[in-house]
Amino acid sequence: MTIEIKVAHAETHFSELLSKVEAGEDVVILRGNEPIARLVRIDARENRIAAIEALKVERARHKPVSSAEIRRWRDEGRRWI
Repeated sequence: MTIEIKVAHAETHFSELLSKVEAGEDVVILRGNEPIARLVRIDARENRIAAIEALKVERARHKPVSSAEIRRWRDEGRRWI
């Protein structure tokens, strides 16, 4: 469901609007009768997928890393008694 509200109402009831967005509703903010913004819930799954894809792209730019290198990085700065 989409809720349409004026800017002044959005300013004074922002927390309430966020609660409605969290519940799954879309909020369209109007200046006069013209829509200027939309509040929608962020899909956490889409964010995770995008982050994983960004990591894959970044990782592809670098040479492969060996297990020995990873161990050296892990142990760097450790004091062995």
